[in-house]
Amino acid sequence: MLLGNVFFCWVFRVINDDVKMDRFDATILSVLAEDGRISITDLAKRIGLSKSPTQARLKRLEEAGVILGYRALLDPVRLGLDHVAFVEVRLSDTRESALMAFNAAVIEVPEIEQAHMIAGNFDYLLKVRTRDMEAYRKFLGETITALPFVSNTSTYVVMEAVKEIMLADIT
Repeated sequence: MLLGNVFFCWVFRVINDDVKMDRFDATILSVLAEDGRISITDLAKRIGLSKSPTQARLKRLEEAGVILGYRALLDPVRLGLDHVAFVEVRLSDTRESALMAFNAAVIEVPEIEQAHMIAGNFDYLLKVRTRDMEAYRKFLGETITALPFVSNTSTYVVMEAVKEIMLADIT
């Protein structure tokens, strides 16, 4: 669009067939990733739009599934859950039904913070958080090894978390 001597170009980044985002949407996500409790009024000020278009954009991002929800970030150390281990898991069966059974079981275990299917020498990488080494050892023996189709595991204990928070940098 040409207005006088000024040329305005709207640049959209296509995320998928349903979601197109511009710099305002990207800024909304970045701000919310830092402060999910920010008011609509303050969010609008931060991104440079008025309140109504900001609310409309936020609603569209929520409905499109780009924003999955809002949570409080808890400090696991202050909650007494400062033992973190990454566990490589190898399955005895990797057919789709076995993978689905393993996935369903993992979802139900609160100590498993993250579970990722891996392409490599093992099948899954789990991030497990427990109170201490004794609690982890019990959890490994009673829970992880009892998950469907687990054939063996290898554990890597975290000595220090250098970075754990993902901020939305989608620009």
